[in-house]
Amino acid sequence: MPRESTDVGSIEETAQSKNMTPKQRIATIVKWIRAYARSAKIRTLVVGISGGIDSSVVSALCARTGLKTIVVQMPIRQNRTLDNRSSMQAAWLLERHPNTVTHMSMDLTPVFAAFEKKVDPYCGIEDDTYQTYQLASANSRARLRMMTLYQIAQCNHGIVVGTGNRVEDFGVGFFTKYGDGGVDISPIGDCLKTDVWAMGRELGLPQEIIDAPPTDGLWTDGRTDEDQLGMTYPELELAMDQDENSDLRNPTSPQEKKNLRRYREIRATNLHKMLPIPVCKFDW
Repeated sequence: MPRESTDVGSIEETAQSKNMTPKQRIATIVKWIRAYARSAKIRTLVVGISGGIDSSVVSALCARTGLKTIVVQMPIRQNRTLDNRSSMQAAWLLERHPNTVTHMSMDLTPVFAAFEKKVDPYCGIEDDTYQTYQLASANSRARLRMMTLYQIAQCNHGIVVGTGNRVEDFGVGFFTKYGDGGVDISPIGDCLKTDVWAMGRELGLPQEIIDAPPTDGLWTDGRTDEDQLGMTYPELELAMDQDENSDLRNPTSPQEKKNLRRYREIRATNLHKMLPIPVCKFDW
């Protein structure tokens, strides 16, 4: 689902400013979250953490608001390195915001295994459909985490805070529909991935988190975002800019042309995630 910006009056000092420094961007987002929470009478912010740069930055921004912030670690057959980085992220937050941050860790593997046991007999898993089955299972992991976050949020008079950036959410649609795409607000949804890295450095996040190859953490083989998308984030950002400003920004090399084609292919496949749900309309 598309994640639209929320109008909170004068706080909508948005990140249209490409010249904004990481420090200014951080201050703007923290102020925006506070204003939204105040207008919606929200007490708690809930963030799913993965040990990646996006969730690390978002959880740190939430903690800076002074609002109660619950960070939730939800491994499902998780790569040990990724799970360790999630713990590192939580420890970093708790050290700096002990009166604001609550850390919850729950292994959802048994829940997911029970789900698989129930639905697998109806999935028609054959050799020629196994790849499709794997993708469906990866997306189901994200949806189980979303459901968990909403249970916690509602029980704590809170909202689920999204961790998607502009490239993923509005460029290539690299998120799970009703999974990590199921959120209440999107603080970094108008920030490029390179903006997020810059904020991470400004916030002083652990270098291991900043340097880690981006991954959605949904695959047991540890594949990265670059493995799945076929491009680095700087390459994706350039292709996105060229696509949005085709009259001004043309590819200057064969590789850029190839990347732009690839970007458009991925976007076309995932566009349904970024558009409103189709509705059969009647004239009333």
